Amino acid sequence: MVDQFYSFPSSRKHLRLGPLGPYIDAFAQQLSKRGYARWTVREKIRMVAGLSRWLQRRKRGVEDLDERVVTDFLRYGRRKGLSQHGAPPALRDLLGHLRDGAIIPRARVKSGPFHAIEGCFTRYLIEERGLSKSTIANYLPVARAFLSERFGGGPLSLHELVPKDVTGFILHHANRMNPRRVQLVTAALRSFLRFLYQQDKISIDLAASVPSVANWRLSDLPKSLEPDDVERLLKACNRATCADRRDYAVLLLLARLGLRAGEVVHMELDDIDWENGELMVRGKSLRQDRLPIPKDVGEALAAYVCEGRPHSSSRRVFLRLRAPRQGFSSSVAICNIVQRALMRADLHPERRGSHLLRHSLAIRMLRGGASLAEIGEILRHELPSTTEIYTKVDIAALRALALPWQGGEL
Repeated sequence: MVDQFYSFPSSRKHLRLGPLGPYIDAFAQQLSKRGYARWTVREKIRMVAGLSRWLQRRKRGVEDLDERVVTDFLRYGRRKGLSQHGAPPALRDLLGHLRDGAIIPRARVKSGPFHAIEGCFTRYLIEERGLSKSTIANYLPVARAFLSERFGGGPLSLHELVPKDVTGFILHHANRMNPRRVQLVTAALRSFLRFLYQQDKISIDLAASVPSVANWRLSDLPKSLEPDDVERLLKACNRATCADRRDYAVLLLLARLGLRAGEVVHMELDDIDWENGELMVRGKSLRQDRLPIPKDVGEALAAYVCEGRPHSSSRRVFLRLRAPRQGFSSSVAICNIVQRALMRADLHPERRGSHLLRHSLAIRMLRGGASLAEIGEILRHELPSTTEIYTKVDIAALRALALPWQGGEL
């Protein structure tokens, strides 16, 4: 495989020197499959070959390779003034490749009392709470920070925890966060303390000690776009390039079906039932729903999958345009797509995230005569109370119910 990137036999022979030589062809093939450009593959191969020769001079084998050895090699390169452009990601890719092939062992899992608790807490959130990976990723740092601030580097004497520790932690962080962020922290901490109590790690249910945060659920109007602005946003996508076709399909899923950003990120090719015109949506709390695919959404998805989606082994529908060709790592990518579309359409709403289109769909349905139950069904709200926020936006209906004011016109 290296032969495709280096034409001179002497260069190819030089690249295969050292203990990593037998593995460099398979590594190059993997990089090519992941969509890296030719010059990028050449640079990564060159860096791996340098590491291989360095290992050979020190009489070390591939079995000795891990993050610590890579750090020593990079430090050596800095001392010698060698170019290290792109070296850390290239060598991380190498370690991953060798571990996937069982050539070197997996990285050791950090040991310690908190890591054991973290593993049990993660299983609790998955198996008993049914929370998504993104929610768990938000909860774990809160639990880690709470224990770290309470016990520092010492032993975790969980039986010493008292309500004052809980309230002190929240008050310490609340002043530096907005109300919604504080709500997430309190929810995470409450869940962690309830887990500790159920596992008999603490004798008192300290979850009740977590203070509530004043952020009234119905205090704000949901931010949305007018129907004409939504269509203007969609028309601003010219669909001439792979990126345009991808972004247009994403925007239609948000605007026509009201999908959440995370649901778009995790959508897989097998979720699209082309024959029956249905889409399986993986929602919150491991919930799965089947939704009919509107005609324009289906056409946009087909155009992207057939003419814009890069070749990849990933089953995710929407992929990065640059290597590695894989699915988006988080919902931030979807929010960025919405923000770019708003800029193209010269629209400047107060809020510019992906939920803007979800709210716009709900409000459009409400003004079209849909009931709250119907809106909640389309948006897949688990609780009817979640849909109540949209009762505040139908100004025409509220004005008809208002009593006239004696001091003037309404």
